[in-house]
Amino acid sequence: MDPLTLASEREDTTQEATKRRDILNGARQVFRANGFDGASMGDIAKAASVSKGTLYVYFDSKEALFRALIDVDRRDAAERLFDLDENDPDVRGVLTRLGIRFIGMMIQPEHVSLLRMVIGAAEKFPALGRAFFEAGPCYGVMRLSIYLAAQHAAGRLAIDDSDIAAAQFIGLVQGGLTKAPLFGVNEKPSREAIEKTVASAIRVFFAAYGQEQA
Repeated sequence: MDPLTLASEREDTTQEATKRRDILNGARQVFRANGFDGASMGDIAKAASVSKGTLYVYFDSKEALFRALIDVDRRDAAERLFDLDENDPDVRGVLTRLGIRFIGMMIQPEHVSLLRMVIGAAEKFPALGRAFFEAGPCYGVMRLSIYLAAQHAAGRLAIDDSDIAAAQFIGLVQGGLTKAPLFGVNEKPSREAIEKTVASAIRVFFAAYGQEQA
């Protein structure tokens, strides 16, 4: 392939990636403002500064667009949240910081709104609920499981099944703090309440999986 053709293809790929990003950014704004049912492809096209025809070239339905947005946003959030240093010997410290970050993310108004939106849409479009679950919770548990398995191999934890342990830790950390906001109750727990919940989760987790229990 000659250099001019190669450069042209690269430019086309870059332009397509930019256009797709613009569409997702526009969709994010519209979904947050109007909810899933209230959003229209016309509104999204306007927010993304593209024609409706161009929008349908990239996404053939509102459901497909919402699913793509979920996959990008939740996976990116999970990667940032579960960026854990496997070589840090202070496992309690690593998990404590993770727990505090996790609750902080879960109680953000934007996340609560998204979660409500997905729950509302999942009954009619179960694939959306599955996409959210796989890109967010499942992916996060998988990342944490890898970290816990590494700590077991290093002799810092005594874990038979790191997948189960990862899911248990996430459940312990959430406590009641991340559920209440879904119902408009105690939407912003105090830092003290968050730290207390995480400290309790750490105690229970290490009582089961601390190396001293081996």
